[in-house]
Amino acid sequence: MTWTQPYRRKREGRTDYRKRLKLLVSRSIRLVVRLSERHVVAQLVEYSITGDKVLVTASSKELEKLGWKAGGGSLPAAYLVGALLARKAAKLKLEKAILDTGKRTPLARSRVYAVLRGSVEQGLKVPHGEEILPEESRVQGKHIEEYAKFLKGADAERYRKQFSAYLKREVDPTAFTKYVNSFKEKVLQ
Repeated sequence: MTWTQPYRRKREGRTDYRKRLKLLVSRSIRLVVRLSERHVVAQLVEYSITGDKVLVTASSKELEKLGWKAGGGSLPAAYLVGALLARKAAKLKLEKAILDTGKRTPLARSRVYAVLRGSVEQGLKVPHGEEILPEESRVQGKHIEEYAKFLKGADAERYRKQFSAYLKREVDPTAFTKYVNSFKEKVLQ
């Protein structure tokens, strides 16, 4: 009996080759979403025998270049990344994709699905169930705004500490939905 060593990416727990094969056999363009604590990256990727070909990319770093000051790891930032990706895809006449979350199993109404919601609302057709998408109030940052208002009234010192990054960048967390909506209009122009 001979023993073969598994592929390096499988050993490291970075690639599920069975899942990847199913996605590749479909020959569909994939909406690949990758997350870190501070950033969100979304890409439309096409399979090629010589290696995957990235067609369109959008990230929270791009949002920062456009003037986004509220940090790249939040749910509203993920939503805006999805919207930006769909706008870029429309310019290249890309209309359909399937969601590829990689090795992670995302939770319903999480940042992965916020990216999906942003891209679907801007016209990209991706099969999904409506129950997994985050609510409109969350992608607008209403939960952040409500918590900031509560904390400001209850404990001003903790409010300044909790939202120090927002305050340092001159973003008012108590009016966060207004900030998100005005930035969304800027992105979608």
